[in-house]
Amino acid sequence: MGWNGIGRAVVLAGTALVLAGCSGGGFGFGNFLSGGERSRQVVAEMEEQRRISEGTANDSTIWDLFSNAQPPSTTVEVNKYLWNASLEVLDFLPIQSVDPFSGVIVTGFGTPPGGGRAYRAAILVNDPALDARSLNVAIMTRGGPASRETIRAVEDAILTRARQLRIQDRNL
Repeated sequence: MGWNGIGRAVVLAGTALVLAGCSGGGFGFGNFLSGGERSRQVVAEMEEQRRISEGTANDSTIWDLFSNAQPPSTTVEVNKYLWNASLEVLDFLPIQSVDPFSGVIVTGFGTPPGGGRAYRAAILVNDPALDARSLNVAIMTRGGPASRETIRAVEDAILTRARQLRIQDRNL
């Protein structure tokens, strides 16, 4: 086979690769460039294959939070006393978003009674236990994060009110 034969074979192989890449099927770069969804799927498959080959297929990473791998019926269990206490203690703040299934409360800016500074809060109740570890509070002012003392005072007020609600509920 002379130069013409080799050149013709290279051109035919290159043309076949280009056409396969443009077709959206087969192999080639067309699968990666044909849409964001396909790209994400390919990346997820590659990551899963890497985890299987490394023996870490059952380990979870931070990126698993965004993968929607949980069944739709799976919810976070929320402590009802912490939930209700959070709403009561921060009742001066306008509610922007509430999701009892994930345990998230997000408020807008509001001024506490007798106070001069506006605050906004995000609360996460992520466990069914009436425990300080089940409660995460983030408070912001218009100038940035609130002081640690302010956040601690709000957490303590929520925990105290939650205990009071539990005692009332059990008639103790």
